[in-house]
Amino acid sequence: MYHDIMNTDASHPTATRRQFLKRSTLALAGAATAAQLPFVITSHAAPDDPIRVGVIGCGGRGTGAVLNVLGAQTKVIYPSSGYHTEDVDQTGPVQRKDIQVVALADVFEDRLERCRENLSKLNINIPQERCFTGFDGYKKLLAIPEINYVILATPPHFRPQQLMDSIRAGKHVFMEKPVAVDGPGVRMVIEAGELAKQKGLGIAAGTQRRHQRSYRETIKRLQDGAIGEILYGRAYWCGGEIWVIDRKPNMSDMEWQLRNWNYFTWLSGDHIVEQHVHNLDIMNWVLNAHPVRAVVGCGGRQVRTDAKYGNIYDHFAVEFEYENGVRVFSFSRQINGCDGKVEEAVVGVKGYSNCHNFIRSENNQLWRYRDPDVNPYEAEHQNLIASIRAGQPINEARSVAESTLMAIMGRECVYSGKAVTWDAMLNSKVRLGPEKYEFGSLPIAPVAMPGRTAPAV
Repeated sequence: MYHDIMNTDASHPTATRRQFLKRSTLALAGAATAAQLPFVITSHAAPDDPIRVGVIGCGGRGTGAVLNVLGAQTKVIYPSSGYHTEDVDQTGPVQRKDIQVVALADVFEDRLERCRENLSKLNINIPQERCFTGFDGYKKLLAIPEINYVILATPPHFRPQQLMDSIRAGKHVFMEKPVAVDGPGVRMVIEAGELAKQKGLGIAAGTQRRHQRSYRETIKRLQDGAIGEILYGRAYWCGGEIWVIDRKPNMSDMEWQLRNWNYFTWLSGDHIVEQHVHNLDIMNWVLNAHPVRAVVGCGGRQVRTDAKYGNIYDHFAVEFEYENGVRVFSFSRQINGCDGKVEEAVVGVKGYSNCHNFIRSENNQLWRYRDPDVNPYEAEHQNLIASIRAGQPINEARSVAESTLMAIMGRECVYSGKAVTWDAMLNSKVRLGPEKYEFGSLPIAPVAMPGRTAPAV
């Protein structure tokens, strides 16, 4: 019954983001900084309270997130009747330009300075005393009282603790996905999400498809029964290699691994976690549940075998089982020269859909999403800011934590060659990474060998 609804070149999402960042830089050049007004975090912020942003992680994604939030500033809507996600990006009664970037933090000074220089081209000048480097630099940023909106764009390993520290400091948070690389990290994210609820703070995640009109409308129809009971789903992120940082003679183990973080499991979670989490998140969203088990998986390191690729795999395939018996088949790959496919799909008793903009239901009836869509990278910030304004802050901590854990569970199933349950993965005490963060020697963990490597549960 299912047809290939979309056969997307896997490089397209990255190319689209780069094109957007380039356009955003040009569009924002010369923009004025926000008014210098005090901000008090309350359950309902006044519309003229400025959003003062602190950026933790100033690499490509952190810099991109800054442009996203600045691009959102001209479209932030505060509906007089209260906050509704679907209204945020539409014409409303009030529009404000009151977002300011005020501080930066990164482990590396050169990355921070590059971000700072790019911001200066937009007439956003961050003083030296608001720039913090080193492993604990982010804590100094969090100590600045007027910062009320934090962007977390460090490697995924660091996000759980940085999220918790941000919430404890009373900041609203936008955090990139994935939000952890192991079970202990996922548990901390869930705990931070519960603390944020108690403190009236918002948390939005970089699972931007949840903020895209076409996905929202399609998935609402699926959840309303457009294709009947769902039988199974398929999720793909099959594309080419991403950037790689060659090691220089003067780099310590720690520095090289941090700069080349995508290629080390303790930092990125492997690409099934770091990248494919987007597609797995859609499966959980459509099914309104998370899997209970990774039934079987296979994968390996067949093409990217050079030492510069760290210790991660280059392909994964996993079958997930949900409590109601639904199965999701997951495929992810980062190998050049292959056909690309980045999409999600579900099949039900009455039809099938790509979860994005297409539903083929019984009697061969076709529905397509044809309305204008939003830029999801801006919309995720628009929605968070508008929810803060209305006193109903978004909290996406649990949903992104569960999608992250699904990906981790799949990774461990493939790494070990054994089935892995949700409860075992969630309650795992295995923490990836060093106990202490310092520049120097850091041996690389061996590449996982199915049948020999035990699952990290």
